[in-house]
Amino acid sequence: MPPPSPAAATSNAPAPPLPDYLVDTYHWAYLNRRLLPWLDRQAVVNAILWGNADQLIRAACAEFEPGQRILQAACVYGVFSPVLARRLGPGGRLEVVDVSRLQVANARRKLRGLPQARVRRADLVRPLGTTHDGVLAFFLLHEVPPGQRRAIVDNLLAAVEPGGKAVFVDYHRPARWHPLGPLMHLVFRLFEPYAPSLLDQAIHELSPRAEAFTWSRRTCFGGLYQVVVARHRGTKANQDGGERSNGHSPESTNAPSVHPAAAPAARLPACVR
Repeated sequence: MPPPSPAAATSNAPAPPLPDYLVDTYHWAYLNRRLLPWLDRQAVVNAILWGNADQLIRAACAEFEPGQRILQAACVYGVFSPVLARRLGPGGRLEVVDVSRLQVANARRKLRGLPQARVRRADLVRPLGTTHDGVLAFFLLHEVPPGQRRAIVDNLLAAVEPGGKAVFVDYHRPARWHPLGPLMHLVFRLFEPYAPSLLDQAIHELSPRAEAFTWSRRTCFGGLYQVVVARHRGTKANQDGGERSNGHSPESTNAPSVHPAAAPAARLPACVR
């Protein structure tokens, strides 16, 4: 049976209410119908990310393989979702989850013609009720308050099947010498009030489930951005009933394995320390 179209309904659960922080802080960015066509342009996304959008998108998508089942946490402006859906290919599955009805409708529009992708409305602070080969949050965590951020990270990690991975791409505290440091401080103060709290805490510290994962992090553009990858150290059963390792030896530890150095430089030359 082919996967449902992006416009297909995926749940009979009642629609979740919009979070207060979204309405109060980001109405202009995500709930305004007039601004949406202007903000949802790759050129705008690239400008906001100081010309780094394409390489960050490549970094995120390269973590997944064709044929995998991936959950994207929240809609993303620009070409991100279509690029990821094409990366997964017709044998894969991309499920995009967002709490905003406007954003869900816009994502479904952009994913037309890609039957491997579907979009549904749900609040990520609630358990997702599904599991996937991987989950991905692309510049989401800096836009939610600390309490909701913890719940989102916990729910995303819970949705990763043994042997799978979670990928988080977001802001990071830039190097002291970074010429954009003062400007980004002002941007955060005016437009991104929850971002500073993310800069002061490692993502693996946000959920007790982190201990089941091996964590790595790489930064780029003078440390302003981070790509964090959490690999589940469990094993996934093969079709013949055996087990398949994810390539990491299980470790008996009460803390997550954290490796600040990242994946091979050949994968992302401009996004390593």
